[in-house]
Amino acid sequence: MACASCSSADGTPRGCKSNGTCGTDSCNKLTVFDWLSNMQLPGGQEPFNLVEVRFKNSRKEYFRNQDKLPLKIGDLVATEAQSGHDIGQVTLTGELVRFQLKKKKIKENSEEILKIYRMASQKDIDKWQTARDREAEVQKRAREMAIFLRLEMKISDVEFQGDGSKATFYYTAENRVDFRQLIKDMAQAFSVRIEMKQIGLRQEASRLGGIGSCGRELCCSTWLTDFRTVSTAAARYQQLSLNPEKLAGQCGKLKCCLNFELDAYRKALKTFPKLDAKLHTEKGIAVCQKTDIFKGYMWYAYKGDWMTWHLLTNEQAAEIVRKNKAKEPVASLEEYVLDLPPAKTEEKVFENVVGQDSLNRFDRPKQSKNKKSRNKKPRNRNRNRKAPQKNE
Repeated sequence: MACASCSSADGTPRGCKSNGTCGTDSCNKLTVFDWLSNMQLPGGQEPFNLVEVRFKNSRKEYFRNQDKLPLKIGDLVATEAQSGHDIGQVTLTGELVRFQLKKKKIKENSEEILKIYRMASQKDIDKWQTARDREAEVQKRAREMAIFLRLEMKISDVEFQGDGSKATFYYTAENRVDFRQLIKDMAQAFSVRIEMKQIGLRQEASRLGGIGSCGRELCCSTWLTDFRTVSTAAARYQQLSLNPEKLAGQCGKLKCCLNFELDAYRKALKTFPKLDAKLHTEKGIAVCQKTDIFKGYMWYAYKGDWMTWHLLTNEQAAEIVRKNKAKEPVASLEEYVLDLPPAKTEEKVFENVVGQDSLNRFDRPKQSKNKKSRNKKPRNRNRNRKAPQKNE
């Protein structure tokens, strides 16, 4: 990740100075704007003693500030861990932390909430930076060990604890993997405690980052935190072609953006009759051929006359379906057909954006040199010479 390579000695990014995103690691992912920072607490009220701390990538945890340290956003702190201590950056303090706990359904008096030891000293930061510099090499060697043991897994990322005593390996796998021998080999090679954590393909893409087909950074690596399942029904609701090459993201799964507008499509389709509903008329049975959700149009065709389509609105189609259920007679679809005015075609005037040059100037065939030489008239070299005089 970018912050592992661009961080300076004091732990702050060199490029953005914690003022924005560095383009790949998304420093501002999951950042909450503290709009209460310039407001003072009422007299006699103590500040909220829980603090939000961010670690590598998008991992955030909440810690208890028992010693009432004067913490502010951006401070590096040494936090309690299961064994040893970890180094993280404070991302939120004050009353907004209370709202974040309610949002994530975490109890304030939970015993699982650990505490903050102290402000990180320069010795802690140097040790933490040394451990993070080892991550790329350790990840490469761990992959080689997994390949040697023929394990069907992919180690996507490594995260060292702040004190360097523990390393967490994030991996993806389709099936269950027996990595007991791998843990023994890695513990012997790296001399640290090993923890294996399996993540999904979407979580892997969010940790690695990248550029999507839209030309922007991946949503999962910048702002998206709720990885909901995406099914092909989302593409069917939006009338998209089921092409896996276009619908799949870099993680190999269906794109998360298919869910962004799904609720709007489902709400609009509530006013439409079912697409498989047939319209029974005295002229024949009509079947839906095409729909336009935005304009509210539906095209129907009679059985046996599939080439002739009849345009109806969704209200007209719903009315015919209602009459069919009530067994009311419907003569034909021609009574409801919608006549649209022909589309106006404006003549486009193209300008020469190149200037005086023509756009097809390179399409002109070139004349050969031999042809030019044939067209030229031969020179009369002797025309300037005087005629020889005859001797009498």
